[in-house]
Amino acid sequence: MTITNHTVEKQAVRDSRYGPIDAQALNLPNCITVSRLVLSFVLFAMISYGGMWLAATAVFIVAAATDAVDGYIARRYGTVTTLGRILDPFVDKIIICGAFIFLLPNVDSGVGPWMTLIVIGREMFITGLRAILEQQGKDFSATMSGKIKMVTQCLAVGACLLSLSPTVVSAMSWFVMLRDVLLWLAVLFTFGSGVLYVRRAAQLLRTP
Repeated sequence: MTITNHTVEKQAVRDSRYGPIDAQALNLPNCITVSRLVLSFVLFAMISYGGMWLAATAVFIVAAATDAVDGYIARRYGTVTTLGRILDPFVDKIIICGAFIFLLPNVDSGVGPWMTLIVIGREMFITGLRAILEQQGKDFSATMSGKIKMVTQCLAVGACLLSLSPTVVSAMSWFVMLRDVLLWLAVLFTFGSGVLYVRRAAQLLRTP
């Protein structure tokens, strides 16, 4: 009974800290996050139709940059909200997983089925773990390994988009090799960070 009450109290503190999901929760950082979601759909459409790879790369860079901007503003001005904590990681997964899915049919992108499976599988599994742990009132926020994973994924997706531009490939014949290196680094960090998160989750689950 004491443990249950303690968990409820911790959850109440978390809810009071970040506030309810209402109209006021749609502040500047969350609006920026929503704009990233819109840009992700623009990116997917550009990948589907093809041909505008430099423009698609620019859209992806802008969208990825907003991830750092909204987080900085939210922390700097104390405007972290429950909506933001839900929306921000969700949009990150949409743009990265979506990019891998939409690039997969293009054989010249360098993206393979196993790469896509590892990226999507990792994100789905860790999201499930986070939901369970945070429901128990335990802190399962992002760590440095997760942030490094996100950076390498962004570099890999950007390189894949650029490698589809004939202008870039003809000017820099070595770029395809660089793209492949970045892709495998992204897969390695994705898998590695997933293992670290699972170990951390196991420790938290054993803690009353």
